[in-house]
Parts: sequence; C-alpha cells; structure tokens
Amino acid sequence: MNNNMIQAIGSAMNSSAQQCPRYEIRFQSLYDEGRALSFPCDAQGHVEMDALSEKARLNYLYARAVVGREFAAPAVKEAELH
Repeated sequence: MNNNMIQAIGSAMNSSAQQCPRYEIRFQSLYDEGRALSFPCDAQGHVEMDALSEKARLNYLYARAVVGREFAAPAVKEAELH
C-alpha cells in the first residue's frame, strides 16, 4: 500500500467514527450534583460489560444496585467526544 492509500483509509475511518454517535449511560448522584458515574453503551442503554475494566464493571454494578438510594435512574445520552 502506498502512503496516499493509507491516508485515504485513515480519513475514511475517522469520518465514519465521527458520523457514528456514541452513547453513555449516566447515573447522577441524588446527593451531590457534581458526582455521577457514566459508562459507554449503545443507543438503548445496553452496556457491554466485557469491555469494561474490572473497576468500571464494579462501579457499574454498584450504581445499578443503588438506583433510588444513592443514584437517580440512569439516563442515556450521546457521549461528548474529548
């Protein structure tokens, strides 16, 4: 492959990634407005737990377990790209 072809493939991959929205499921703290846990998910809020680190997986399971006591019901939104 020559450099032009590699650049074209890279550009196509970057533009398709920019066009494909990414989502996150966010658990907002009921007691501390500045505290929340968020995790990558699909548009329906399904989290691929196998893709999470061990710490993230434990935080996700914890947030789900304490909805209504420590965290509000989760909300799915388009993720902000950093």
